[in-house]
Amino acid sequence: MTDTYHIPVLLAETIEGLNIKPDGIYVDCTFGCGGHAKAILERLSAKGKLVAFDQDDDAKKNLPALMADKPDDERIIFVPQNFRHLQRFLRLHNIIAVDGIMADLGVSSHQFDEAGRGFSIRYNAELDMRMDQRQTLTAFEVASTYTEQRLHKLFEQYGEVTNSKTLAKKIVDVRSTASLKSIDGFKNAFWEIVKGNPNKYFAQVFQALRIEVNDELGALKEMLQQIPSLLKPGGRVAIITFHSLEDRLVKNFFRRGSFDEPDENPFINTEPVSELKVITKKPIVATDKEMKQNSRSRSAKLRLAEKIMMV
Repeated sequence: MTDTYHIPVLLAETIEGLNIKPDGIYVDCTFGCGGHAKAILERLSAKGKLVAFDQDDDAKKNLPALMADKPDDERIIFVPQNFRHLQRFLRLHNIIAVDGIMADLGVSSHQFDEAGRGFSIRYNAELDMRMDQRQTLTAFEVASTYTEQRLHKLFEQYGEVTNSKTLAKKIVDVRSTASLKSIDGFKNAFWEIVKGNPNKYFAQVFQALRIEVNDELGALKEMLQQIPSLLKPGGRVAIITFHSLEDRLVKNFFRRGSFDEPDENPFINTEPVSELKVITKKPIVATDKEMKQNSRSRSAKLRLAEKIMMV
């Protein structure tokens, strides 16, 4: 658990927003390097509890560092699963309700920097992008088997790729003759149709593939839907997002209890129904100082909500 592995984004703002109770039960849905988890643990008493979820097997290697001062720390429960299974695994540990839930979404610096994982356009490796190595679907499988229409839709929606239709057609045209198994092979096959800055273009393409491979938006929706019933009255949730697709889902769910955009029809007056009270009218973003220290924080947005006290 080192600074080079992953610097926690919006750490102080997240911990302050959770309003931690020393004897409370807290969930870190994205344990990663344990940066946020460590800060939560430091504020818990001997009676407190921290449940850490992470589907990436590499994350578990950071537990010893978190528990260095107390190797047998019974306050920590590690769950090697996707946070979409939040409620199920909390119940397996006899936890019905919690005082706070946090998630730092997206890819960690470690995952980007591990060349073999295939997340980054900077290295040549297999086109993989699986956060959970136990699953079978890879980015190569997506590029090799998806129909042109399906590829077009995912590049357009998940990556906002300018020429998503052209790219989808090109993939289908060349994949029987060109090797798309490696990152370099993939980039070389489509270099001639790149629009604008190549690094930005392929970053958008890779984002779309990664979101599809890991069903990131589907998992986020499932996790969010479980939060109201899991939080104790007055309990808080803190979610850090890194692109507009995630942020929109979090914003709408916190405000309305659903993922739909607000109805603009002035003749329809349906009040949003949500068990959560929004704490952040606008998302909290990183300070200039943090952005200089950690470039990953530039696109980070933190939203907070609180479970409404029932009268």
